[in-house]
Amino acid sequence: MTGNAVVERWHPTGSSIGGIVVGKSKALTRRSQRKNWGLLVFVLVMIGPGWAQGSEPGQNPAQNSGQAQGKELPDAPGESKKKQSGNPVEFVTHKTKHELLRARDWESGWIAGEYVGRNRTLVTPAREEREVIYLRETFVTPEAYMKRMFAAAIDQVRGTPRQWDGGWGGYAERWGSREGQFIAANTLAALGNAKLGFEVRYDQCKCQGLWPRTRHAIVRNFLTYDRSEERRHPQWALYGGAFGGGMISTAWKPSPKNAFANGGWAALGQAGWGTALNFVTEFSREINRKQGVKQKF
Repeated sequence: MTGNAVVERWHPTGSSIGGIVVGKSKALTRRSQRKNWGLLVFVLVMIGPGWAQGSEPGQNPAQNSGQAQGKELPDAPGESKKKQSGNPVEFVTHKTKHELLRARDWESGWIAGEYVGRNRTLVTPAREEREVIYLRETFVTPEAYMKRMFAAAIDQVRGTPRQWDGGWGGYAERWGSREGQFIAANTLAALGNAKLGFEVRYDQCKCQGLWPRTRHAIVRNFLTYDRSEERRHPQWALYGGAFGGGMISTAWKPSPKNAFANGGWAALGQAGWGTALNFVTEFSREINRKQGVKQKF
């Protein structure tokens, strides 16, 4: 009787201990999934218009487009003072709208980077130019970090690697892993391209039509130009860097530690992400037009 009383006290509905454990486990899983999705939404909001173009490791979007930034007309006399001395709410609203419009105009900004436009001629970059492109791609511009933030958020939702938890600590580990792998891959690719004399920038197709331009975007993810800027060769350095970066990431990733598998997955990721990046860069003008952004060329 005493044992039954204890059972009734702990399980008034008559459920078993195993059932309670399973129920709690499912509830914790649901809460963890909601937390991960909430984290992904937060990252997307922080990234803003830059989320659509994550690449691992990049097809070197930092390209020299030669596109001049748009100039703003000066304020009318007394306009600046009027803005500063007017209603604070109106001033904040005006500044917020101005910054949102600037963020939306990403054609040569955070997403597509600087590229060689279809109306420009490819010229082999000098050593100093290669260094600038490498620094912009890897460390200097916000896109170098935001794309990895987005990729880490996807890893967080998927729960990979499963050894890392689903909170902010786990997200920091996933972002750090992505960023470290990207830096290693981009460094190896930059060194290889410099040695081979390969072009590191994407060039927009001089052709017309959806399919020819799409084909150009796909092909350029696998082929690039040599110093002649005419003859094409396989992207040995780009995919070699991706494979090497994946292998290096084995040093900090949890078990199972398979360097060749990590390298293979990284190279495969370059094939997918690089193609998507080229497509967005190729059709950036049309995308901007859909958003109502002014054309720069």
